[in-house]
Amino acid sequence: MANGTTAPVRTLLFVPGSTRRRIDKALGLDASAVAIDLEDAVALDEKPAARATVAEAVAEALPEAPPLLVRVNGVATGLLDADLAALAPVVPRLHGLIVPMCAGPDDLREVAAQLDAIERAHGVEEGSTRLVATIETARGVVNALAIAEATPRLDWLVFGPADMAHDLGVEPTAEGAEFLVARSTLVLASRAAGIAAPVDGPYLRLDDDEGCALSARVARSLGYQGKMVLHPRQLAPVAGAFAPTADELARARAVVLAFAEAEARGVSSLRLDDGTFIDYPVVYRAREILRAAGDDA
Repeated sequence: MANGTTAPVRTLLFVPGSTRRRIDKALGLDASAVAIDLEDAVALDEKPAARATVAEAVAEALPEAPPLLVRVNGVATGLLDADLAALAPVVPRLHGLIVPMCAGPDDLREVAAQLDAIERAHGVEEGSTRLVATIETARGVVNALAIAEATPRLDWLVFGPADMAHDLGVEPTAEGAEFLVARSTLVLASRAAGIAAPVDGPYLRLDDDEGCALSARVARSLGYQGKMVLHPRQLAPVAGAFAPTADELARARAVVLAFAEAEARGVSSLRLDDGTFIDYPVVYRAREILRAAGDDA
């Protein structure tokens, strides 16, 4: 998953760090990645026990489990040092850490500096533990590019709708018009910084599969690589929303084929029978769609 070099994270399944049974169940599901939460999903007085539970679960995770991340507590909470101390022995088994409430680049730099020391102490290759930054406030959105460029450890950004709604005084909807500018800003910042596309935050109505799928489709249309899910029932609608449709794949194949035939004649732009203009950027996008679907056409 580092810097967009491997498969996109279509479904990022969150699970509380306080219950080993739920962690083990999540690791057996078909998610792109699993994030074990030490932040909002764990009550303050449960955090010490949860840290031990998470470290043990990570240490015992099977090799075939999805990539594992842990959401630690934010830099400003005063709880981060204890999180990192508990996770230090299992850092080599983690894909990375999710840093919540990133308001500026210093939040990531602080975590990155602590990871430098942890990796040295445990003989881990420096920089191998990745970071994901969650942007959940207006200040974070305004600083999105600086956050995206804060450290080479950063893989991608996550948009946090619940705290963002609170910060902006709006109500989250499946259509997401209230977050259009904020979500698009993360996409632009990610592209400008040369990191992978962001992951959208969760759809909070767990019993609304149609709304979940719509929210995922909106995120995909804006350029997100995937979406966080809070319950296993959301995995299928989100994965389905981010998968290319049969029509999209057929269209992409037609674009690639027509362009290859034109290029063989020395032509680098053409018009399809339906009037669509095709040149190199259109072909590049068609190839990306096919490549993401594992289509060799």
